[in-house]
Amino acid sequence: MMPDAKTAARPLLLAALIGTAALTLSACAPLVVGGAAATTAVVITDRRTSGAQLEDQNIAFKAERQIGEKLGDTARVNAMSYNGVLLLTGDVPSEAAKAQATTVAQGVQHVKSVVNQLKIGPAASFGTRSNDTWLTSKVRTTLLNTKYVPSATIAVTTDHGVVYLMGLVTEAEGNYAATAASEVGGVAKVVKLFEVISREEALRLSGPGTQPQGQPSNSSTPQQTRAPIESGSGGSVDGVQVMPIK
Repeated sequence: MMPDAKTAARPLLLAALIGTAALTLSACAPLVVGGAAATTAVVITDRRTSGAQLEDQNIAFKAERQIGEKLGDTARVNAMSYNGVLLLTGDVPSEAAKAQATTVAQGVQHVKSVVNQLKIGPAASFGTRSNDTWLTSKVRTTLLNTKYVPSATIAVTTDHGVVYLMGLVTEAEGNYAATAASEVGGVAKVVKLFEVISREEALRLSGPGTQPQGQPSNSSTPQQTRAPIESGSGGSVDGVQVMPIK
């Protein structure tokens, strides 16, 4: 029996839809590859290895879950990990709860260090959290369009208007990124938590055909920053800098 016209057209229609979707994705988003689970994706232009990217995703997930189980509904804790450095943001009811969060986070497998930026007080309102999400989106777009900034390897999160930047960057790239983020409307402060690498290392990690520009010729030894200072006036402590907002 010959298939009717509608049945015969279905495979062609499906192929056309898949082709259109592929073209749309390639034009609008970086190339990603799936991990072992359907919920994971690795950005190829990230300077971390694919294994490090997936490990950071797992670290953040485990930290949020375990801290949530420990502190309960009185706390709102968000976690972001980059190369094993775990950043905690959000709200907790007391200093004791903040200390507990650090202890739990340090116990998560593969965590190298914890940067605890939790605030003491009631959980942020829905409006505040929505504004933070919007600011993160605006900062990411700004970095994407900023010259000399390797935006694909920079992680961004915002809490109470404070923007946190993590990534593998040269000193110059980090300065460009932080300056650009500080100029986004609504940003109260920018905290740099970059792992600073040399220009040569940036070239190696970025792959052939790339050229980090605007870099000083004398490369510094790679060093990882740890704990940010709490000031909006600019300055640095242990290599971590806060950008003043004009």
